[in-house]
Amino acid sequence: MPSIFVVLFIVSLLPMTLAIIGGYLRFRQFDQFDNHHPRQQQTKLSGLAARIYAAQQNAWESLIFYAVACLLAFISSIDLDTLSYAALLFLACRILHPVFYALNQASFRSLVFMVGWLANVYIAVRSLLVVSL
Repeated sequence: MPSIFVVLFIVSLLPMTLAIIGGYLRFRQFDQFDNHHPRQQQTKLSGLAARIYAAQQNAWESLIFYAVACLLAFISSIDLDTLSYAALLFLACRILHPVFYALNQASFRSLVFMVGWLANVYIAVRSLLVVSL
């Protein structure tokens, strides 16, 4: 199986993994879950729990963009193996992003976000160029 799809699978697990960690931290912060108004409770998070929740939201957003890039690559008939390094770079950035979020390292978090985003753009543009040729 091409690396680009293995990365898609792994990246699709990240938001749920962060949701589990975030749920634990939310319970620790409030000693309960507010199942009637969970979004209101999430807005009251602070510290590490708030950062993990934000990282989870960002993971969902980046997953959508990467999934679209994978779809473009698949339908473009590009040799998917030529996109392996970009896919692995994207994966590394997506793993590091919540780590830097949790450690409250905004500059590093922004840097790995940008590198991952550019890797994703590279995959999309390469795929679109094949379609247009």
